[in-house]
Amino acid sequence: MGSPPRRVNVAGLRPLPGGTHWVRVAGTFHVEPPPMTLRLAAVLAAGLMLVPAAQAQTYPSKTVTVVVPFPAGGSTDWLSRLLGQKLEQRLKQPFIVENRAGGANVIAATAVAKAEPDGHTLLMTTSTTMAINVSVFKSLPYDPEKDFAPVGLVSGVPFILVVNAALPVRSIADLVQFAKGKPGGLDYASTGPGSAANLFAVLLKNALGDIAMTPIPYKGNAPGLQDVVAGHVSVMFSDLLSALPLIETGKLRALGVSTSKRSAAAPHIPTLAEAGVRGYDASAWQMIVAPAKTPAAIVGKLNAELHAIVSEEAVNRDINGRGHIAIATPPPAELKTFVRSEIARWGKVVDEAGARGTE
Repeated sequence: MGSPPRRVNVAGLRPLPGGTHWVRVAGTFHVEPPPMTLRLAAVLAAGLMLVPAAQAQTYPSKTVTVVVPFPAGGSTDWLSRLLGQKLEQRLKQPFIVENRAGGANVIAATAVAKAEPDGHTLLMTTSTTMAINVSVFKSLPYDPEKDFAPVGLVSGVPFILVVNAALPVRSIADLVQFAKGKPGGLDYASTGPGSAANLFAVLLKNALGDIAMTPIPYKGNAPGLQDVVAGHVSVMFSDLLSALPLIETGKLRALGVSTSKRSAAAPHIPTLAEAGVRGYDASAWQMIVAPAKTPAAIVGKLNAELHAIVSEEAVNRDINGRGHIAIATPPPAELKTFVRSEIARWGKVVDEAGARGTE
């Protein structure tokens, strides 16, 4: 260990006012404030440490807006309203959902990135918003890592491949035959180049080989499904929550789920791998984020609340029963690492799809 600092009077060093001294530490001179200054600094530092705790105790102090980058009626909207209702019950302030659809999630994400970082504006994001868009867009007006503070990873999202029930398609083999006989190839509903609905379709095209597939753009999952039902577009990859009621009433036909395991919400529907698309396995996810400079104490409070909410047996059962995979969120520090890894993982998928920089 080195010797302790010593107060010294050294020729060439100017005298210091107010009881301040020069001290030498390991041969280097530093300024030592007078004892009263040190005590005052300690008091101020302690006070600053109390500020985040006080912010968390009083949060939320007004209505919290949860921005959803999709139209009302889809799975992301449903989950946002469920969690908002639970947060409202626990935190005693209104949590309202505001739908800002379009622009491949960019419109909503950019607005929240610029919002006041006080925890009263949140964004329900997806893997598209936080990971896929980074590779798809030539220039993205927000940075998922720098502009947002991850709050809670709440759900994994399997997708299901559905077709118009009137089509002569009951299997993957039928789908390939139908696509080859259709002028222009197989048309499918897409909610944006970087959306799960689009990338999952591109992965399917790559897996099936020599078939043509043409994306038909929609602002959200719900209007895309409506057009599949109406026969305006042939097929779509959809979340299970939106598609299952239409499958059960015979308006749509399911060909398979995107994950390697069957969904608890529809165990009778095979996986795409089981249906003949060898090795097919893909899923999306949903995460609540806040503007980047939101106090860590507020982010931590919301994270703890979301962990507790999704851990409730009834909530967990409801999420899983609607075709999602409930996730009791990890802590914020782990979520930052997760986002970084997902940007890299989905970047490879975008490259495989030939979609890098297409927007």
